[in-house]
Amino acid sequence: MSPVMETEEHKALRTAVAALGKRYGRDYLTRVTAAGGYPDELWSEAAKLGYLGVNLPEEHGGGGGGIAELSIVLEELGTAGCPLLMLIVSPAICGTVIARYGTDAQKQRWLPGIAEGTRTMAFGITEPDAGSNSHRITTTARRDAGGDWLLTGRKVFISGVDIADSVLIVGRTEDARTGTLKPCLFVVPKDAPGFGWRAIDMEINSAEKQFELTLDDVRLPADALVGDEDAGLLQLFAGLNPERIMTAAFAIGMGRYALARAVEYARDRTVWKTPIGSHQAIAHPLAQAHIELELARLMMQKAALLYDSGDDTAAGEAANMAKYAAGEACVKAVDQAVHTLGGNGLTREYGLGSLVTAARVSRIAPVSREMILNYVSHQTLGLPKSY
Repeated sequence: MSPVMETEEHKALRTAVAALGKRYGRDYLTRVTAAGGYPDELWSEAAKLGYLGVNLPEEHGGGGGGIAELSIVLEELGTAGCPLLMLIVSPAICGTVIARYGTDAQKQRWLPGIAEGTRTMAFGITEPDAGSNSHRITTTARRDAGGDWLLTGRKVFISGVDIADSVLIVGRTEDARTGTLKPCLFVVPKDAPGFGWRAIDMEINSAEKQFELTLDDVRLPADALVGDEDAGLLQLFAGLNPERIMTAAFAIGMGRYALARAVEYARDRTVWKTPIGSHQAIAHPLAQAHIELELARLMMQKAALLYDSGDDTAAGEAANMAKYAAGEACVKAVDQAVHTLGGNGLTREYGLGSLVTAARVSRIAPVSREMILNYVSHQTLGLPKSY
């Protein structure tokens, strides 16, 4: 059997998560979001069933699996119409970084709560003038005489800060030998003096809000630093590769949800005595959307397999490709689903219109498709950089 095909355990996990998602569904998420709330019931039940921490070490309350398993959880919840965006942020990015590089004390403090769903950690990398370019990040950390860290800077488009306990902040410290700045990761409690956050007014309607952060000489103890001060870039990519894989899962789930609604409509909607799905102009684009989603899932599975096996270099390439493919497939699937329903595709009753905006996120975040094309052209094809 091909290594990218799923095991029986993976198939059983898909079936179980799909059943959970079906009990909640799109109507639940829409209702919670409209009320300005967060899907706490779904989050808590997923935690009790062991899904939130499926990728975290067993000795710290997790399931002992990897990103392959966590991506299945997010994809199937998305396919049911109720994805949990914070799965990408808290267990996939922050949980992975702490599990791989945190001290024993940091692991004991954070991982059990993240796995149980009782503690949530947000992730702050993006800056107004740097995007996700870690080489241009201006948030800086400096030591004071007592050994504490002082962190100063700004972050934007940080998900879920309102529901998080702390934020894993990407900053930069000065190398004592060379004077150059290098990335480092710090756990910043949300109630730390000098730490401010405000919501960004977004057009997209999501339970998970976006925030701008300000850090004004936020004082942190020495043990707020995650991992080795000199290995920041490696630790950063330990979180960014799972982020791309999980974003692919988010996109594939959304695309599958939209496609299923369109197929159901095309079977039932009758014009001139035949279902509209019998016409190739309707059927073929839906079939093409299905093929592209399945191809994106294959690359996502490959990326997860490589990452979980410890091949970070190959996983980086595959994770970027998976995120690109899934974003494109998702946008096309949602667009075709709306088109299949015609005017009904934009009604609140069918719930597809809001996905037009949501689907765009998978092309933009956490890294744009153009930056992925840059990565592949430079790193994979060996072409010269244009910048």
